[in-house]
Amino acid sequence: MNSESQLARLGLFDARVPRYTSYPTAPQFSAEVGQTAFGNWLGAIEPNSRISLYIHVPFCRRLCWFCACRTQGTSTDSPVIAYVENLKTELKLLKNALPEGVTLSRLHWGGGTPTLLPVAQMRDLAAAIFDAVPLGEKAEFSVEIDPNEIDEPRLDALAEAGMNRASIGVQDFDPEIQKTIGRDQSYEITRSAVEAIRARGVHSLNADILYGLPHQTRARSADSVQKLLSLAPDRVALYGYAHVPWMARRQQMIPSDSLPRPEERLELFETARRLFVWDGYHEIGIDHFARPEDGLAVAAQNGTLRRNFQGYTDDTALVLIGLGASSISRFPQGYAQMNPSTSGWAKAVQAGQFATTRGHAFKGDDLLRGRIIEALMCDFSVKSAELIRDFGATPAFLDSLFAPVARKFGAFLQHDAQGLTVPPEGRPLTRVIAADFDAYAMAKTGHSSAI
Repeated sequence: MNSESQLARLGLFDARVPRYTSYPTAPQFSAEVGQTAFGNWLGAIEPNSRISLYIHVPFCRRLCWFCACRTQGTSTDSPVIAYVENLKTELKLLKNALPEGVTLSRLHWGGGTPTLLPVAQMRDLAAAIFDAVPLGEKAEFSVEIDPNEIDEPRLDALAEAGMNRASIGVQDFDPEIQKTIGRDQSYEITRSAVEAIRARGVHSLNADILYGLPHQTRARSADSVQKLLSLAPDRVALYGYAHVPWMARRQQMIPSDSLPRPEERLELFETARRLFVWDGYHEIGIDHFARPEDGLAVAAQNGTLRRNFQGYTDDTALVLIGLGASSISRFPQGYAQMNPSTSGWAKAVQAGQFATTRGHAFKGDDLLRGRIIEALMCDFSVKSAELIRDFGATPAFLDSLFAPVARKFGAFLQHDAQGLTVPPEGRPLTRVIAADFDAYAMAKTGHSSAI
């Protein structure tokens, strides 16, 4: 039996499993966590500690058909301006709730399209953030930038505010593919945005590119990757397109019969992966690549790579706070999510309350299982000694947990006294393996393809 047949037998080509940017995953969140828990968890943050902050801007000038993010289209600035005013109010609530001396290790503006904010709103928002929580020493301030929705004045405002990392979405440079997914963005426009970003001293650049898109072939994918490589990003996320039209209705615009088969998706991933490696990038986890000097590559090398709602990160802060509609926070005690409805979120904030409506308080062996899954996703290995030290697990318990999964995956998952290891040939199965350590029932229709 060849390797592809073995991968197929173990479910790689038909499984739908979480991406595991959290554990438990968001579908397991419930109303058990609300405003009271969120406020208590904020108050429990250690004084003078460092936290991360995510600001969600759920607006776009156009809604790309491939995207499954929670966003809304707007052709005018008025709803965006009103939203920023509510964010400033929410930041005042945060300032009043945080213990003294807390600073930021990471600040990220995501969306949606945060670069559609007018210049005045960008400056107001940055000022409100730093009034509530100042940037700490060597902090990272990153912004998701749409090359189609950025100009010189807005880049100037972001650079003046302290942006030192930019993230651009590429997806694919092929014109036919762009037309099919509703995302017109030429290589020339993207290159101009990159040059303008770097001209302002922002030298850390992330880029996202997708495989598994309609009409994508190995040759087309290779051409897009090589164009991206010419822009020399510091790190790249190579995501598999998740076709979930039953969840994201705009994806119904994409013809399903134009999508590559699961086996072809694996070939597309491998084509792109080899090109990044040949160009000197280090492989990071299951779908990221980074220059050797980039923080992700350093973290992967020294064993401090972590995973959160933005994907892989070298941030070691124990608390990530999300502000804005639908944003998610992570505390040592659990997860908390703001109201996904922009109007519902705004109503709560205007009433002087945090808009937390759901979440999950850690219980039982959540933290242990979460660490097993994170270690698999980040390091392709789980160290029993770490679990014994940090969670009080016994060798017998870990063996009872590991042995059945190792038997199931055979040569693709190695088990010994030190723990678990996923060998290189088994890495395409990492999410499938991780799902075997998930104690919560999952609806397969709610997750993306395993490859």
